[in-house]
Amino acid sequence: MKINVGLRREDINRWERRTPLIPAHVRELAENYPLQFLVQPSTIRVFPDSEYAAAGAIVQEDLCPSRVVLAIKEIPLNLLERGKVYVFFSHTIKGQAHNMPMLKKILELGCTLIDYEKMTDEQGRRVLFFGNYAGHAGMVDSLWAYGQRMKVLGLDTPFMRLKQAYHYSNLSEIKEETSKIGEDIKEKGLPEEISPFICGFFGYGHVSQGAQEIFDLLPSVEIAPAELEETVKEGYYSRHRVYKVVFKEEHMVKPRGNFAFDLQDFYQNPEKYYPVTEDYLPYLNILVNGIFWTPRYPRYITRDFLRKLYRPGTRPRLQVIGDITCDVDGALECTIQATDSEKPVYVYNPEEHRAEFGFAGAGPVVLAVYNLPAELPVESSTFFSSQLKKYVPGIVLAEYDREFARLELDPVVKRAVIAYHGELTPDFKYLGKYL
Repeated sequence: MKINVGLRREDINRWERRTPLIPAHVRELAENYPLQFLVQPSTIRVFPDSEYAAAGAIVQEDLCPSRVVLAIKEIPLNLLERGKVYVFFSHTIKGQAHNMPMLKKILELGCTLIDYEKMTDEQGRRVLFFGNYAGHAGMVDSLWAYGQRMKVLGLDTPFMRLKQAYHYSNLSEIKEETSKIGEDIKEKGLPEEISPFICGFFGYGHVSQGAQEIFDLLPSVEIAPAELEETVKEGYYSRHRVYKVVFKEEHMVKPRGNFAFDLQDFYQNPEKYYPVTEDYLPYLNILVNGIFWTPRYPRYITRDFLRKLYRPGTRPRLQVIGDITCDVDGALECTIQATDSEKPVYVYNPEEHRAEFGFAGAGPVVLAVYNLPAELPVESSTFFSSQLKKYVPGIVLAEYDREFARLELDPVVKRAVIAYHGELTPDFKYLGKYL
């Protein structure tokens, strides 16, 4: 007897075209395990309904017969069903206020919630992620935004030729276009007004690596944070190159006292450190933020700093902030709202602490698209699905009628069970204070 597995359509906005399982993997799983996939129809999913039907899935609206429902983004409260097992990015592990009603409803209905974000190996490394594709799209969009911003300020740059990531048919096309711009920079150089062209990267994980992969298609040279000031002020640069600086925690904070920086100590006791990132920002043209952040950590860009940097009569080098992490009111105080692909950027006015959509105004252009990997839906879905498929049989076939301590699941998956039969699991009891 086959067990039904639901694949929910994504409807958080019209730009969310991803899927957790692609048709080829649905077919593979159904042929090798006693699983029947029920797929909700969608007019925007990057893989059409017909491909799922051809793979043996039943395309229908009703997912009620499913034991497990797979999705990408949050599920609306009115669609949650009693006792169901849900697997998606819940965005609840930091106690995010906007998703606490959803978590509360999941608990009230006696549901089980498995969060992709907490599926980790024994070293604590995530096994399911879209971060690299967020980095790809975020870097392209940031360079595009820089070109548009400089155009408003009266300066033509090669970056004006770029488009937002979703305008390209695939990642290969993006890379080809970026490489051509790189050749142009090598041959003709960049305008003196924006040279040296320097992009800073907060973080060095999947997001940062994806962003750097795109940036490195340009004629890039890496410099250390300590070399920034000298590079700009002493003229140690070429207009036929672009420069990147990767900031690790040791560059972003300093100890409050006479002791050496220690990474694990910073993670455990962030209050013992203070941020120094603002010392570097005046030397950057673009900042890409790809770090993990919680309220325990310091803010790396403050409103007060931006108010001084963008005081009347000045034109700072820093013109674009690509906040790929997109923590609203988080590490960067200029990220005061999330955006989508239709209206991806706003100018942050530090004097009034408000956002004005577009490229004109006093303050930095902020890119804060909530679901950047959706701008590369084929590649990001295929990559994610190839990682997820190995865990699906275990999730669906598990015996959920036993107490949590005796639940037999792959440890990678079990670590990600936030709620079990309407109760927060031991590792996530702390979320109770946010409810």
